[in-house]
Amino acid sequence: MTNCLKKTYIISLLLTALILTQFSCSNTKELVYLDEITDSNIKSPYKQTESKIQTSDLLSINVSSLNPQASAIFNAPNESTTNTNMTSQYGLTVGYLVNDSGYIQFPFLGPIKAEGLTKGQLNKELVRLLTERKLLIDPIVTIRHLNFRVSVLGEVTRPGVFTVPNEKISILEALGMAGDLTMYGKRSNVLLIREDGRGEKEIRRLDLGSKTLLTSPYYYLKSNDVIYVEPTKNKVQREKNLMVFPIVISLTTLFIIVLDRVNF
Repeated sequence: MTNCLKKTYIISLLLTALILTQFSCSNTKELVYLDEITDSNIKSPYKQTESKIQTSDLLSINVSSLNPQASAIFNAPNESTTNTNMTSQYGLTVGYLVNDSGYIQFPFLGPIKAEGLTKGQLNKELVRLLTERKLLIDPIVTIRHLNFRVSVLGEVTRPGVFTVPNEKISILEALGMAGDLTMYGKRSNVLLIREDGRGEKEIRRLDLGSKTLLTSPYYYLKSNDVIYVEPTKNKVQREKNLMVFPIVISLTTLFIIVLDRVNF
C-alpha cells in the first residue's frame, strides 16, 4: 500500500469515527426523571376531580336489585356478543354509547342526558328515575368507562393507544406502558393534548425532570389524552448522519480506488 493510500485510509477511518461519535452524544442528566426531587412528602394543591362524561364515551352500566330478573333487562347492553357473519369470530364489547347529542338510550327510561355529568352524578340520576317510576326497588347502579384510553406517541419504545381498566393513570405510568422514552426523547418538553368534549383542545408542556410534575394538575391523565414525546437535537443530528454516512463511505471508497489506480 502506497503512502498516499495509507494517508487516505487513515483519513477515512478518522472521518468514520467522527461521524459515529455524533450518534452517542447525549447528556446523562437529560435522561433522568424528577432530577430535582429529594426525600420528602409532597402534597398536591390540586384535588383530583372525577372526569366528566363526553360524547362517544362507551359506558358499562350495571344495575342490580332485589329482583334479579327485573334488573337483567338493564344489563343486556353490557354483554359481549360474537359476530358470526365474518370468516373469523370477533368478540364485540357493547355498552351504553353517549351519542353526539350527549344522551344514552336506557331501557324503559328512554334518552338520558349523560354528557357533562360525572359517573357519580349519572349514577344518582339513574337510581332516582328507576325508583320514582317504580321500575326497581332499591336499585344499585355501577358505572364504568369501557373506552378509557390514552395515546402515547413519539420517542417511546412502543408508541400506541392504551386502554386503562381502572380509569386512573399518571403520565409516568402511561410512559411506562409505552416502554419508557428512548434515549432520544426530550424529557423536558413532553406535550399533553387534552380534549374537553366541546371540541376545544387544551395543550400543555410538561417537564419530566422537574419536581413540579408531581403536583401538576396534569400529572394524572384523563380519557383520550394524547402524550407526544419530541425528539432531541441529537436524534435529528443522528438521522442526518445516517443519511450522510453511506454517501461519505461511498465517496471515500471511490477516492481510495482512484488514488490506488493512479499510483499503480
